[in-house]
Amino acid sequence: MSRPAPRGALWALLAGNFVIGTGVMVVPGTLNEISTSLAVTAATAGQLITAAAIVMCLGAPLLAALVAGWDRRQLLALTLLWYAAGHALSSLMPSFAALLPVRMLTVIAPAIFTPQAAACAGMLVPPEHRGRAVTFVFLGWSMASVLGLPIGALIGGHLGWRMAFMAIAMLSIVSAASIWLTLPPGIRPAALTAAAWSRVLRSPVLMGIVSVTALQGSGQFVLFSYFGPVLKQSFGADANTLSLMWALFGAFGLIGNMVVSRYIDRVGAGRMVLLTSSLIALSLLLWPFASTLAWLAVVIVPWGIGCFATNSAQQARLVGLAPALAPGSVALNSSGIYIGQAVGAALGGWLLANDAAPWMSRVGLALLLLAIGLSVAIDRSRRAA
Repeated sequence: MSRPAPRGALWALLAGNFVIGTGVMVVPGTLNEISTSLAVTAATAGQLITAAAIVMCLGAPLLAALVAGWDRRQLLALTLLWYAAGHALSSLMPSFAALLPVRMLTVIAPAIFTPQAAACAGMLVPPEHRGRAVTFVFLGWSMASVLGLPIGALIGGHLGWRMAFMAIAMLSIVSAASIWLTLPPGIRPAALTAAAWSRVLRSPVLMGIVSVTALQGSGQFVLFSYFGPVLKQSFGADANTLSLMWALFGAFGLIGNMVVSRYIDRVGAGRMVLLTSSLIALSLLLWPFASTLAWLAVVIVPWGIGCFATNSAQQARLVGLAPALAPGSVALNSSGIYIGQAVGAALGGWLLANDAAPWMSRVGLALLLLAIGLSVAIDRSRRAA
């Protein structure tokens, strides 16, 4: 199915990713407040990230098969309403033990929405515009980092993490209405057969790309998950300062994704992945040398530019290589993102709990370099084939 994109449909998908991204990142943004409010350590509170990431990782491919025949307008709108209910309920939880399972149920929504929105965007435009459409929709995650995450951190710092969660619940309802009003009915990607799933899983190139995504996510989330506690402990950063740092990171994330969206079809998705991954690695390399918040603000700029842009490029890379297999490959790539978050957050939490915070950037850098090496090897093998 290929048709001109209806007015506003791609924007509604972008807005949905904005809400989804803001909700996923609200825990890193309010980690200090959750830790204090629920009387647990920052490392323990960080396991909300690990547990949620595991659910999203396993849920993305399993749910992709389950919802394959659904009308995408209904599916995406209902997914956002689930997200709203989950965040509203989470804000009422009295303890960490009560919050953890509710959070795990809530993040079923990102496991569905992000990969299905990407696949849907690819069906709304002609083939030659698919890369740009997918990366455009993924701009929502960058916007979440530049607006949603710092605003959530600011609300959490001044009004408490519960109010930040309630704000996401309200945004989710608005976004569900936007999806329902703008997305055309009848978008039903063909369900992937067992043979098609087998083709995805047995493809060294597609699974290699998913592995690159997982390594990238692991490398970033070793440190990204604990920005708040690390900046508070090392630099004495308060809620306002943390919000400004998140906003700076997010602003350059938005710029990076916009640049990738504009030039990816011309430069090529593989080269974009290499460039954006290298920018993240550069920041992790320089992190130990940042002795003040001012220098740290400079150091995180390349990371911000590459962070969300590299995920956009990976999604476009998969859609471009095998459009017919995109519902499966993009779902697995989302799993790669989330397993990376789970592994990275678990590693970072262990390092933080064992007073080894200075090693976070080094461990992250090692994982990023593995991702870069694998990505280069995949491109070389394709050219040689």
